[in-house]
Amino acid sequence: MGNICRSPTAEGVFAKLVKDNRVDNHFVIDSAGTHAYHIGDAPDLRSQKAASDRGVALSHLRARKVNITDFEKFDFILAMDAENHANLMALCPDSHKTKVQYFLDYAPQLKTREVPDPYYGGKYGFEKVLDMIEAAALGFLAHVQKTGHVK
Repeated sequence: MGNICRSPTAEGVFAKLVKDNRVDNHFVIDSAGTHAYHIGDAPDLRSQKAASDRGVALSHLRARKVNITDFEKFDFILAMDAENHANLMALCPDSHKTKVQYFLDYAPQLKTREVPDPYYGGKYGFEKVLDMIEAAALGFLAHVQKTGHVK
């Protein structure tokens, strides 16, 4: 929603994953919120700490709100939960609606489509979110490689 917890964590995790796999030149990775709560802010310090403990840097990222041009620019628009998915679908032009998906659909073993918002939780919530995001990032990279989006 505000682009300071889940989405920048996913951006950082996926950016590191594609860099480690030497396919980062095939990707433009960005995150955005569906609300304008924290525009220009760095990710939540708890997200930064949890990610840093796993070798993922987030401090350089800044929150922004999704805009209509994102639907044209990006091949995939990945939502963290049902509310954000609905907000994205409401904003998305009809010609790009198939791009809007749940990120956790790429981690079916987790048996959920929603990454919980850790903002009001403790440290464990941020660790759980990282676990879920890492699983989805691996599945998403495998998907784009298998379907030919990345050679």
